[in-house]
Amino acid sequence: MANEEERCYVYLNGRIIGYVDKPEEYVKEIREARRKGQLSGEINIAHIKSLNSVNINTDKGRIRKPYIIVDNKKSRLTADLVEKLKRKEIDYNYLLRNGIIEYLDAEEEENALVAFEPEDITDNTTHMEVDVAAIFGFTINTSPFPEHNNIARHAMLANFTKQAEGLYSSNFNLRFDSRGYLLFYPQKPIATTVAYDRINITHHPSGQNLVVALSTYYGYNMADAIVVNKAAVQRGMGRSVFYKTYVDEERRYPGGQKDKFKIPPATAEGYMGEHVYSKLGDDGTIEPEMHAEEGDALIGKVAPPRFLEENIGAGGLEEKMRDDSSVLKTGESGDIDSVVFTESTGATKIVKVRVRSLRVPEKGDKFASRHGQKGVIAMVVPEEDMPFTSEGIVPDLLLNPHSIPTRLTFGHLLEELAGKAGAVVGKTIDGTAFAEKGSTRMEEYARMLETHGFDRNGEETLYDGITGMPFKAKIFTGVVYYNRLYHMVSNKIQVRSRGKVQILTHQPTEGKARQGALRFGEMERDALIGYGASLLLKERLLDQSDKSSVLICKECGDIGYYDRIKRTAVCPVCGNNSFAEVEISYAFKILLDEIKSLHIMPRIKLNV
Repeated sequence: MANEEERCYVYLNGRIIGYVDKPEEYVKEIREARRKGQLSGEINIAHIKSLNSVNINTDKGRIRKPYIIVDNKKSRLTADLVEKLKRKEIDYNYLLRNGIIEYLDAEEEENALVAFEPEDITDNTTHMEVDVAAIFGFTINTSPFPEHNNIARHAMLANFTKQAEGLYSSNFNLRFDSRGYLLFYPQKPIATTVAYDRINITHHPSGQNLVVALSTYYGYNMADAIVVNKAAVQRGMGRSVFYKTYVDEERRYPGGQKDKFKIPPATAEGYMGEHVYSKLGDDGTIEPEMHAEEGDALIGKVAPPRFLEENIGAGGLEEKMRDDSSVLKTGESGDIDSVVFTESTGATKIVKVRVRSLRVPEKGDKFASRHGQKGVIAMVVPEEDMPFTSEGIVPDLLLNPHSIPTRLTFGHLLEELAGKAGAVVGKTIDGTAFAEKGSTRMEEYARMLETHGFDRNGEETLYDGITGMPFKAKIFTGVVYYNRLYHMVSNKIQVRSRGKVQILTHQPTEGKARQGALRFGEMERDALIGYGASLLLKERLLDQSDKSSVLICKECGDIGYYDRIKRTAVCPVCGNNSFAEVEISYAFKILLDEIKSLHIMPRIKLNV
């Protein structure tokens, strides 16, 4: 029997249940029982040699992946079984039940040596991939040629897929989502993959096939910026609609009081003016298909006072009320798409108003390809000023060529070539990862282009739309599937000259929702210091922020105050009345007060 230090403890879902002397044999026995169906296929077991422990996992939420089991340097999934699968004599569950395929979690994968193909199997190989492309997972496999991209771009692709506008639901007009983005003319990509087709994403597309040229444009598409064709935008490229839903409820309060949907009377506390409620109907809600601008009331509502003692008016006859209407937020506008009246589970009335606004691509709007190549529109160029080919084809989008080699997104180039080949022959192109070995796939696309009179490498001579002269270098031009993302400049733009300040610090409020100011942070401060613009620094951080005048005692250095009854300044420490008025940041005054609360007396020395 092994010493206590040498014991190999067995953990079940993280808890010790015992120990074994021969962990390798124990793990092998459990796996064999699982493969024979004597144990559940949900169980995973791993021998962690570095910790000298055996971990058994049966809990929920583990990510597991299917692998073909390899025995004696041979895959258990034989050619005979593959044929039976094709003839539908057996199904996938048959392979699971008979120990041909098994699911491994992250810990059991540590004990596995996985081969990509049958010819890669060695003496130590334990499993083989069901499909080589499975190493990427589901999301990445919806992108064509992912094996040619830097792995960091795959994470970006996953994010952009979530942020893409498209047809997210076919019953969008019956739903009242808090926010909804709907692309007007979504398309199926020309360069697609097996994973994309199998899960029927084509029923909910989220992008458009654009003619893209890898070219600069007078410096307007530096770095990640893109230049788009104005005529393409006018034809519907990237055009979308934005839905936003406002919801309000007639709440009940203790004491029998409740809210009421109605046009608030002028006597209500917080009344915003007659013009705010001018678009409300008799029932207190706005009518469908009316246009609303920021500040317009969508749902009129009055609520009882917050405190009971306010409830009785003059002579005890009039009941006080306050305005609690829902208004269109700052910077938003649109048409009222739909208004719905319903009830909550507590039988209180609910009103939902959906606002619809058209979004045409403009400067600052964000686009991204399926290879993590994101960019914002820097310029919308009239078609006559865009570069064009000898056949008169004008690109929809100009992408800076420097954005490809620095990001190692060569899959973008391959999709551009494959998309062009698919466009000229009129069919979709399979861009599944590891579809074949060697470069035969690209050779096929090159032949397609040559057959139809194009350069085999996808390059074309472009002519400057402004001068009419041909560019000296040939420009790589093709078709790429681009997503329009929901990051739109119209949702983010904000401006403020003056407005609300925080009570505590006397500094401007923060955030667009509170009509706040933009943050001027430490790094921005460093930039002005480096530039030597000290007066601008003072203006931004003091004059336009929380400038405050205080009285400093010349004797003790404490902050004094002005006694309005005695009409004189008083020092709370030494009683002296000799003061100097100094301009400081109010946040600095708060700091001094907080230091005083720690029984530390800060004193300010004056050079007067």
